Amino acid sequence: MIKKRRKNKTVYKEISFKLSSRQKKSLMNYCRARHTTPIKLIKKSIRNYIELYADAAPEPIPMPNQLDLFDDPS
Repeated sequence: MIKKRRKNKTVYKEISFKLSSRQKKSLMNYCRARHTTPIKLIKKSIRNYIELYADAAPEPIPMPNQLDLFDDPS
């Protein structure tokens, strides 16, 4: 007899941010036109950032006007 593996419970964390009334109205109009919800729209928009870097931090991008003092000139 084979035992079924118990599925791990997913833990969710809450993140909140504020929108102006104009931004909220714009978001709701966009979602209504596309037949989606604000949560699905926001998650789809930030998917690249919330899935790719779960285990490791991304490489920092140097600013174009930053000096390279310690790089080898060779």
